[in-house]
Formats: sequence, C-alpha cells, structure tokens
Amino acid sequence: MVSPLSVLLCISLVLLAEPRSSDAAAQAKGSFVDNFDIMWSEEHFKTSADGQIWYLSLDKETGCGFQTKQKYRFGWFSMKLKLVGGDSAGVVTAYYMCTENGAGPERDELDFEFLGNRSGQPYLIQTNVYKNGTGGREMRHTLWFDPTEDFHSYSILWNSHQIVFFIDQVPIRVFKNNGEANNFFPNEKPMYLFSSIWNADDWATRGGLEKTDWTKSPFVSTYKDFSFDGCRWEDPFPACVSTTTDNWWDQYAAWHLSGDQKKDYAWVQRNLVIYDYCKDSQRYPTLPGECSLSPWD
Repeated sequence: MVSPLSVLLCISLVLLAEPRSSDAAAQAKGSFVDNFDIMWSEEHFKTSADGQIWYLSLDKETGCGFQTKQKYRFGWFSMKLKLVGGDSAGVVTAYYMCTENGAGPERDELDFEFLGNRSGQPYLIQTNVYKNGTGGREMRHTLWFDPTEDFHSYSILWNSHQIVFFIDQVPIRVFKNNGEANNFFPNEKPMYLFSSIWNADDWATRGGLEKTDWTKSPFVSTYKDFSFDGCRWEDPFPACVSTTTDNWWDQYAAWHLSGDQKKDYAWVQRNLVIYDYCKDSQRYPTLPGECSLSPWD
C-alpha cells in the first residue's frame, strides 16, 4: 500500500522536473543593493559573505522588510525563499507586490503570505488580491513539500488578462480579468515588490489561538535569486505597458494557462486548496462578480 506522503513526493518530483519557458525567460538582475532598499530595521537584515543570500529576522522587538527600488506594471516576478523552520506559530513571512509602502486606503496589492506553524504542523500559504484598497479575496493552500528545508521559487505572472501565482512553476491560483472596467482586477497602477517578516499571532496560526513562542526567536526567512522580466514604470506611461508583441508575458500564450499548466492547476485544486473565498457563501451570500470568471479560459 502506497502512503499519501509518497504519492505527494512523487508528484512533486514530476512537477519540478518539467521545464517551463517563463523561468528561462526571466534572469537574475544584479545584487540585493542593485534592486532593493531596506524598509525598516536594517540591523535585522544580513547577507551571506558573497551577498547572494539574504536573511530577514524577527524577534520580540521588531521584524524587517525590503522593497524594490523600481515600480513595475505587468511582467513575471520571482524569488526563491526558504521559510522559518521549527516552531514558527504566529510568524508571517510576506512576499507581495503593492502600489505603495504601507496599507493605504487606495492601494492595489498581490499577496503571498506564509503562515507559520507549531512544530510538526504544515505551513499554509495565503494569497490575496486588492484593488483600490479592497481585498477579502483570500485563498489558502497546503504544500506538497516542506518549505523550511530548502529554497523554492514563488512567482507572479501579471498582465491585463490574468494574474497567476506560481510555486516552483506550478500555478496554484489564477485570477482572471473580464476585459471591462471593474472593481476587482488591479491593472492600472504600477507596483513595487516587497518582502517582510513580522508577528501576526493575533490571527495567523489557527485564527490567533497559537501565539508566538519568543523563546524560539530570532525567526529567520532566507532569500536568493530575485528575477524579473517586466515593464519598469517610467512616468508618465512606459511604452511596454501598451504593447502585446515584444514581451512574452503579455502575448497571447500568457493570457491563459497552457495545457500542461492546466493539468498542474487541476491537481492543486483537487489536493491542496483548503479555503477559497469564492466558495464561502456564508461570508459572501452574493458571491463577488469575479468568482464567475473561469480560470480555464
């Protein structure tokens, strides 16, 4: 009899072995200082001797965060992360794109949030999409691997037709546009890319029932290999935003999942989704309009 863990391991090896053109198209762009600024608490940021691996730490006093120097509107954005190991209940590592540094009332935002756990319990990945300050579009997934043991890539494909969240080139979430003016798809404002580590034990683990154990601090998240292939924002309006011919991330093939991606996405939907706001009729008696859009189109 084959154990469920063995099946997940086998599937993960198959998924990781399959090449994807998007990863080949995006290349690393320089060092940390070339691309990022520290947002706060520089003493909680460290790098490896060669500057290629970056560490953010959280203790009882504060966490830390960084952001890109440049804003972008559309493209492919990817980073490799290794998450906090051991007892990380209450700790959130956030990796996201946002129009501003701060929770402004009119912000657009695309979120990966990695929700810490008690030792032996699985990490949860929460994604969310904001437009003009309105979110509430959460999905939560489990993973087919332990994200604390090694680096894994977390990526966002963003164009005017869809936003796709990827883990190791596997699409875990597809958020579609309807091609009309609407209040749910963020496609008008350029965004920075951010990451941070912070304490959220009022909600992050079992709805806030599990509190951060500060005797286990500092909690450290680790990063490397930032890469992007996207449209750098230039005022008043960069030419690359309006073209669909020069950039793979805004050509027809990037407007939809490929056949192989649909197979991966279907497996994720069957096996890893534990919460989808579009299926929460108690929270949303009338489901948001975007929930009627098919990720398969």
